[in-house]
Amino acid sequence: MKSQTNTGYVAFLSVVAAIGGILFGYDTAVISGTVTGVSAQFGLDAMQQGWFVGCALVGSIGGVAVAGILSDRFGRRMTMLISAVFFTVSGIGCALSPDFTQLVIYRIIGGVGIGVVSIVSPMYISEVAVARWRGTLVSLYQLAITIGFLGAYLVNFLILRSAETAVYSSALMQKILVTEMWRGMLGSETLPALLFFIVIFFIPESPRWLVLRNCDARAHTVLERIYRSSEVASAEIAAVRAAGSQQTKSEWRMLFAPGIRKAVLIGVFIAVLGQFMGVNAVLYYGPTIFENAGLSSGDSLFSQILVGMVNMLTTVLALVIIDRVGRKSLVYWGVSGMILSLVCIGLYFLWGAAWGVSSTFLLIFFLAYIFCCAVSICAVIWVLLSEMYPTRIRGLAMSIAGLALWIGTYLIGQLTPWMLENLTPAGTFFLFAAMCVPYILIIWKAVPETTGRSLEEIEKYWQK
Repeated sequence: MKSQTNTGYVAFLSVVAAIGGILFGYDTAVISGTVTGVSAQFGLDAMQQGWFVGCALVGSIGGVAVAGILSDRFGRRMTMLISAVFFTVSGIGCALSPDFTQLVIYRIIGGVGIGVVSIVSPMYISEVAVARWRGTLVSLYQLAITIGFLGAYLVNFLILRSAETAVYSSALMQKILVTEMWRGMLGSETLPALLFFIVIFFIPESPRWLVLRNCDARAHTVLERIYRSSEVASAEIAAVRAAGSQQTKSEWRMLFAPGIRKAVLIGVFIAVLGQFMGVNAVLYYGPTIFENAGLSSGDSLFSQILVGMVNMLTTVLALVIIDRVGRKSLVYWGVSGMILSLVCIGLYFLWGAAWGVSSTFLLIFFLAYIFCCAVSICAVIWVLLSEMYPTRIRGLAMSIAGLALWIGTYLIGQLTPWMLENLTPAGTFFLFAAMCVPYILIIWKAVPETTGRSLEEIEKYWQK
């Protein structure tokens, strides 16, 4: 059977799903520019500031917890629509919140959207992608996250600069973009959220989910358009059906089958460890860390924009090479570079001032760290989680791994200020470097190379 893949159509489906990653990235990173303004507006103490930063992560944990159930029951497409609604409500609500309590509520709603989309978007992409391009296409989601990060940093910077001279005739716009500009920073999320909601109506449901719901005719239509071959579409449906026929247990019981249990535990471990290797500490608290190194507020914001640019551009590189180099090789090289960069950052904080080392040294190794991180664990994690599990329990298993990831993210968000104060910046970055070691060992010993394999082939590996 020969087929000629409809590359443009598959790319379109993947790009639409990846827009959820832009919202993920924007909602996550925009908080870095709003803490000072919100704290001054509502008179927050240190604990309340931590709650303001962390409340969206609590929402994300809740979103991840239900994402798999929603996507398995109602479909991947409908679940993406639900997340778009959460993002839209959050953006509008944050811009108009009259008090801190309502602001936190709308931040939690946005966090639920983050948690849901972090599971369903890469899952959808993996299920419509052909095997040889799956790594590249799922990496589009990670690229979209970095675009969202950079977009948030740029919006924060531009609103801050324009507020110095801008005057609006509308009292509401003056309030949102000038006098209380944190509202504009948080509210700008509404535009991409509405775009995401609209374009989802132009994509079909995942064909693999349709097969599991006995909608073979609809699945055949989608697959025939992807592969431009009725025979190949029928063969794909037969492969999914055959894999599903071997699974007689319920979804929850399947999680405890020996091979699947191992895959789920591996996903949990790499999801949690990935957060304690420092990337989100840099993305959340980058300006604070740069200020601790002696940079001014303006310079620290600009440095954070450089971090966002390197993050995005490196993800483009990862997208190009992930299906050529392989998942595991990227992790080996990237994490090794992360360890070296983190050690150098720690040494700077330990002895840099005594040696008279310029803060440029710090920025260089921060950017090197982001490069190594973006080309390896950031690009690989969502690819691995989206392809490791059987179709029947993919949503549920990804939710468990995603829940672990967001718990780790919440913990690192809450603990980083404490670590910077009590372990010192040097000790904090040495700890991040140490956490890289078990991560690379787990990838080496426990994770198979999935590059070029179909989802059904990967499923058979774990069930052997």
